[in-house]
Amino acid sequence: MSTTRPYSPGDRGPEPSGASGTPGGAAPAAGGPDGGVAAPTAAAPASPPGPPGGAQARRLSFEDQSGVVPMARDFTRQALYDWGWLPAATADRRAAAEDVLLVVSELVTNACLHAEGPDLLTITCDRKVIRLEVTDRGTGQPSPRTPHRAGRPGGHGMFIVQRLCLDWGVLRTPDVAGKTVWAELGTPS
Repeated sequence: MSTTRPYSPGDRGPEPSGASGTPGGAAPAAGGPDGGVAAPTAAAPASPPGPPGGAQARRLSFEDQSGVVPMARDFTRQALYDWGWLPAATADRRAAAEDVLLVVSELVTNACLHAEGPDLLTITCDRKVIRLEVTDRGTGQPSPRTPHRAGRPGGHGMFIVQRLCLDWGVLRTPDVAGKTVWAELGTPS
């Protein structure tokens, strides 16, 4: 589990025939056609997770907002409805959606507790992976507490992220304050 590389190691491989919409299955750039700040929309009919023609992205700005953790969960839940994850047809699909919502809550909460609050939530979904990114102005380096002390309050956020996710890490831009903490979870089958 890495906490420094900006992207997962590529063990997923490219989508067959460019199904992700970008070379090698990468997510679209922030300014792409789905790159704008998205407001929740009406739920789409149930379909396989992720669009068949490529990745979709949603962005939520937290500028001058309060109640950001429930706001992030509601925003993410709406994206999961729009992308066909919800309503879940099976217990596995329901558990996968709940894992995504829990990880969003943990990342946003950590930004609130340790980094003056989050600035931006970005959710990208393709046919294999959902990627969550929380950008903040903090300088700290998130890491799971070791040793993990089950049953004691606090300190479980990054441990939960580490346990539920395929991978996670921190992306920093030189000469720019803050960081982006990202996490990736597999889409339900």
